[in-house]
Amino acid sequence: MPDKFIALSACLTTRPSTARIAYHAGHYYHADAFHAAVSYWVKQLNAQPFQRYALYTDDAYPFAVLLFALFNAGKEVWIAGNNHTGTAQQLTQHRCQLIGDWHQAFDYHLNSTDHAALLPLNPDNTRLVIFTSGSTGQAKPIEKRLIQFERECATLEKQWGKQLGNAEILATVSHQHIYGLLFRVLWPLSAGRCFHSQIAMNPELLVNAIGNHPACWIASPAQLKRLDNESPWQRLAQLTAIFSSGGALPDTARQQIYSHSQQQVIEVYGSSETGGIGWRQQDSAWHTFEGMALSCVDDNWQLQSPYLEEIFCLDDNLSLQADGRFILHGRKDRIVKIEEKRLSLSELERRLMDTLWIADAFTLTMLKNREMVGAAIVLTESGLEQLTAIGRNAFIKQLRAQLHNWFDAVVLPRKWLILNSIPLTAQGKINQPLIKALIDTDSQKLPQVQRVSVTANSVELMLKVPEELIYFPDHFADYPILAGVVQIAWAEHFGLCFFTIDQPFAMMEALKFVQVIRPSDTLTLTLTWNNASHKLYFNFCSAAGTHSSGRLIYATQP
Repeated sequence: MPDKFIALSACLTTRPSTARIAYHAGHYYHADAFHAAVSYWVKQLNAQPFQRYALYTDDAYPFAVLLFALFNAGKEVWIAGNNHTGTAQQLTQHRCQLIGDWHQAFDYHLNSTDHAALLPLNPDNTRLVIFTSGSTGQAKPIEKRLIQFERECATLEKQWGKQLGNAEILATVSHQHIYGLLFRVLWPLSAGRCFHSQIAMNPELLVNAIGNHPACWIASPAQLKRLDNESPWQRLAQLTAIFSSGGALPDTARQQIYSHSQQQVIEVYGSSETGGIGWRQQDSAWHTFEGMALSCVDDNWQLQSPYLEEIFCLDDNLSLQADGRFILHGRKDRIVKIEEKRLSLSELERRLMDTLWIADAFTLTMLKNREMVGAAIVLTESGLEQLTAIGRNAFIKQLRAQLHNWFDAVVLPRKWLILNSIPLTAQGKINQPLIKALIDTDSQKLPQVQRVSVTANSVELMLKVPEELIYFPDHFADYPILAGVVQIAWAEHFGLCFFTIDQPFAMMEALKFVQVIRPSDTLTLTLTWNNASHKLYFNFCSAAGTHSSGRLIYATQP
């Protein structure tokens, strides 16, 4: 471990004043500026009677300042996965004061000149809570102590410190999740590596931020799967390392990255509860981190970890190899029963991606008249060609026929959604609530979503208008057409699904209704969100041309 590695509890009091801490808003912040900003906030927080704070920031350096200020002020820190209105309401119910980027301007005082003395933290008594989504989507608090993070940072540095050297840390994942928190904030602070404050939204922006410095990339499988022939492979080849966590990286993505850049992605396996458990490179088997021990008791795998005080029961199925490595076989909670038939959703996804037509897939269960499976899929070029050639119904029929080689018909997906990419949360996790909302619509009130294509500020949805809509009998019995108010409601509904809009629209403008919409029509709904003006642009069209368009105007946040 290099001499500049410092325990997190002492990183504010021991680091040389000229050491680079972070690159934020166009320039570098050094240890003296970091110390001064933390000192300023300690004074402010000590004057407050509150004990519990929910911390959320868009950028990582302000996050680090407030995190260590809260630690030094003896406060309890809750780290939120996002800053949505519902999350804020949940946190306030937990008696948290909100601090950071919670939909209002916030001055971080990063250029403070306050240099009050700070003492090393007590790592056993310094606590924080990860407020993270569980498998059901319901957020839950997971308490951690600083000593656990100190031990894990030391393990990571021992494993990869020499390889990273003086690399600057760049990321396409959020620091508000344990993986990003560790790899792009806490570990760099301990190891004396400069981290970039802003998330790079894509590989092109990431490589532009490298400059002439050695750098490593903290990524997720979902982002790495999106690399293609046009990605900046030459610059990616120069990285000291690429890390990935949050799920298994498919073999095809792993091999593509290696063949284009000679980079062997370092995958890390773990959870919010356990921290890191194992790692692998270009292999199907995982190595456990130093000090980890796995054992099987009554068909349940248990983990003994130096980061945990008690033995932890894992939710994953795995098998140990003769050399001590292990192979993952999917989560136990992804085993479901459909009509009394046992089904592994993980296996179903693997079989889908084994076809020439599917590049990525995610499956889930839903309850209609009976429980059924829904599948969200991303097509390969040959899949798109086949879909165009034979049409959606015949294409899905062929997919089901291929799956029938491995699965009973009763467990095959009955609802299908075609996407240009699997949607992700800010933490790089699959956005299960969004997929469920798109695939499990109420056919009496909403259209069937058949295809979705998402870009940065717009989304295009192919919709099938159900004949059984409750709006048709009243408008009109002999010649049913879709009322304009329903079209507006659909635009608002899908706008709320895809964009960060936490309120009803205030007014409308430029409304045009050109052609009627009839039962069984296939429509394309294009939505564009202008964040500066808080306007949602919508356009319903079909092969016959535009049916309606307009803009929904939302009040600005206070």
